[in-house]
Amino acid sequence: MQLVSKDKENTSSINGLDSGATESFSQDNGGEAEQGLDDGLKQALASKTEEAQALHDKHLRLAAEFENYKRLAQKDQRDYARFANESLLKDLLPIVDNLERAIKAAKEAPKEGAKTGSLIEGVELTLKQFMDLLAKAGVRQIASVGEPFDPARHQAVARVESTGAQDNTVVEEFQKGYLLHERILRAAMVTVASAPASNQEHSSTGTA
Repeated sequence: MQLVSKDKENTSSINGLDSGATESFSQDNGGEAEQGLDDGLKQALASKTEEAQALHDKHLRLAAEFENYKRLAQKDQRDYARFANESLLKDLLPIVDNLERAIKAAKEAPKEGAKTGSLIEGVELTLKQFMDLLAKAGVRQIASVGEPFDPARHQAVARVESTGAQDNTVVEEFQKGYLLHERILRAAMVTVASAPASNQEHSSTGTA
């Protein structure tokens, strides 16, 4: 009886060891599975984070490009509004020239009474109204006489030696120039002063 009892005890012990080993093995496998699942989730999360960041960067670039496009489009609209009548205004300038010439010629002609004076006043009034209209459209005259020669604004049709004006200074204006806002509508036709040849030779000698 004692022998049977001991055998039962041994069998129970063996069964307990087997059960513990199985439980331990299950726990180990479960831990590895959970670790693998965590790694997979981390990788998926990192991938989605990179994808979201890429989409965010793309959105920012598109937004910046759209803002640039909108700014350029608005500038084009403003420029069109400011310069839409450029061709028409340029074609009107010869009328201004002719009115000014008529006034100058009438003032230089011999006086023939009050009628001539009234005619001049009428033409001057017409010219003034015309210039006021051009000014409202953004047209203004280019300063010329006494100013340094500017090839962007002045068209030199002659050069004259002068001791009374600085070299490369505009001394006479044949035809007025005009700006439309900041754009050249018509360059002024001018005469430009140059230093006398003797002064130039003296300057060259002094430099040498």
